[in-house]
Amino acid sequence: MNWCHYRFRTVWELPAAPAAVFAALERAEDYPLWWPQVREVAPLGPDSGTARFRSFLPYELRVTVRALRHDPAAGVLEIALSGDLAGWARWTLSAHGTGTRVLYEQETEVDRPLLRLLALPGRPLFRANHALMMRAGRRGLDARLRGHPREI
Repeated sequence: MNWCHYRFRTVWELPAAPAAVFAALERAEDYPLWWPQVREVAPLGPDSGTARFRSFLPYELRVTVRALRHDPAAGVLEIALSGDLAGWARWTLSAHGTGTRVLYEQETEVDRPLLRLLALPGRPLFRANHALMMRAGRRGLDARLRGHPREI
């Protein structure tokens, strides 16, 4: 088993229309306004940028992202990741009752040397750190879609 390889799958149910959720998710530069662990997103071009993340654990991840798929009709946003993480991440949205079901999938390998060194003993903490970040992201996006200031 490659202890530096991670697969994440998170489902959010939000009480907003898929088009509104898609519009919020496609504006990655706004993520720091509602997602506290996303510290910075900076565009490099029309289909690429950089991002900085930090959750509960005392380390920061920096990645370069490149758009792979932007399909509003299918409700799919997908990016390639390089830097401290290498792989891909994808949002898939679908109508769910009067709201939206959001599926987030990510498959990455940790490329940061210290995190690779700590891969085996730190794996449960790294997974918990990711779960906390995703929980805060759902709360932040829900508050933004409801028109509230950042609530975490």
